[in-house]
Amino acid sequence: MIDRAGFAAWIEAYERAWRAEGTAHLRELFTDDAGYRHSPYEAPITGLAAIERDWEQEREGPDEVFTMTAEIIAVEGDTGVAKVAVTYGDPVTQEYLDLWIVRFAADGRCAVYEEWPFWPDQPWTAGT
Repeated sequence: MIDRAGFAAWIEAYERAWRAEGTAHLRELFTDDAGYRHSPYEAPITGLAAIERDWEQEREGPDEVFTMTAEIIAVEGDTGVAKVAVTYGDPVTQEYLDLWIVRFAADGRCAVYEEWPFWPDQPWTAGT
């Protein structure tokens, strides 16, 4: 079970881990066999070692300039949903509004992470 305070603390720890050098902090956030999905249509990245490699490829490093805010939308049982806004750069070069769906293991670490990213000028329909 997770509550709003626990979910908020996890989100804050996620941001600190993104800003930190290396990936050692991920062990505090994710289970060894966690699934990490960048999009609901992507296959999950499975396992802590694979998540660590993905983080190192996806981010610029601990000096990456970004701001992040999160609003918890719902917490039910072992699952939390948050709306997360992230802007990169100064001046801003990229921004995202994401929905995060996070399922937690009994020890409070994430077992399943799924992101639904949206960015400016992205079409809201599948039409061409």
